[in-house]
Amino acid sequence: MHVEDIAYDFEGRQMIGHLAYDDSKQGRRPTVLLSHEGPGLDEHVKGRAERLAAMGYAAFALDYHGGGVPVPIDEMFERLGPLMSDPQLTRRLGQAGLDVLLAQPVADPDRLAAIGYCFGGAMSLELGRGGVDVKAIVGFHPGLSLSPDSGNISGSVLMCLGTDDPFVPTETRVAFEQEMKDAGVTDWNIELYGGVGHSFTNPMADQAGMPGVAYHEASDRRSWASMLRLFDETINA
Repeated sequence: MHVEDIAYDFEGRQMIGHLAYDDSKQGRRPTVLLSHEGPGLDEHVKGRAERLAAMGYAAFALDYHGGGVPVPIDEMFERLGPLMSDPQLTRRLGQAGLDVLLAQPVADPDRLAAIGYCFGGAMSLELGRGGVDVKAIVGFHPGLSLSPDSGNISGSVLMCLGTDDPFVPTETRVAFEQEMKDAGVTDWNIELYGGVGHSFTNPMADQAGMPGVAYHEASDRRSWASMLRLFDETINA
């Protein structure tokens, strides 16, 4: 297994992403860009990239804070604020990571998926909204931002959410559903897990000590399986 941390520049700031692929195989393979949760690039998302690599994918976990490490919770909210209000900045950050991934000889630009956790889910959506040819966009406990550019999404969309996520109230979910319809996105799904909160895929989530933020093993397992089924229909087809 080839595993490597890669430093790259984003508008004068050093980012450090995490690349993984099976180097015992030759040629290009289905390619997945991963975007981390709000606190930053951590072992959770790095581990997901390596897990995908072991399954035959070329995977790169980008960095959208800089430095390739998580930041304190109070600093996280300071950093996320400008991103949440500036979709163009979010798209540029996503594109910078994608450029690193697609520069790898093992990456196949025609079989590309973007997945993200928390705000990383919103970043994955913004790549599609910006016109990137992403065959599958998957969000795990994602931010469901709205955009007039959703009609640019050409791939399949899967958002996996807990009904008790304090960051995505029901009205936000309903507004997102309406936008997908109005924008003419042809293949989108929201998968809901009853009684489940935010960060349900991250075993370390409980340590945050925040109400409504907790790991949920069954939802983690089920959402991962749903993602793999979508990959089989799109980038593995």
